[in-house]
Amino acid sequence: MADKNAIFEHVAATLADLFDLDPKEIRLESHLGEDLDIDSIDAIDLVVELKKYVGKKISPEDFKAVRTVEDIVNAVSELMDKAE
Repeated sequence: MADKNAIFEHVAATLADLFDLDPKEIRLESHLGEDLDIDSIDAIDLVVELKKYVGKKISPEDFKAVRTVEDIVNAVSELMDKAE
């Protein structure tokens, strides 16, 4: 089972690096659009980076319902669990 704390740390670091965000402002409940100002084009860049972390292809359906950082963590966790 994937460690969700480790996934959150990686996602937060990735978001901070890609979008020049303050890591202290990235929380599980942070909304991508409203709180972090991440749009659909930015989300594509994020998925490309997460694909490297997960080590497998990520389909658009895997992230269709993603709205918050916690949604990303859960989606990545599920993908990692499927890969095992």
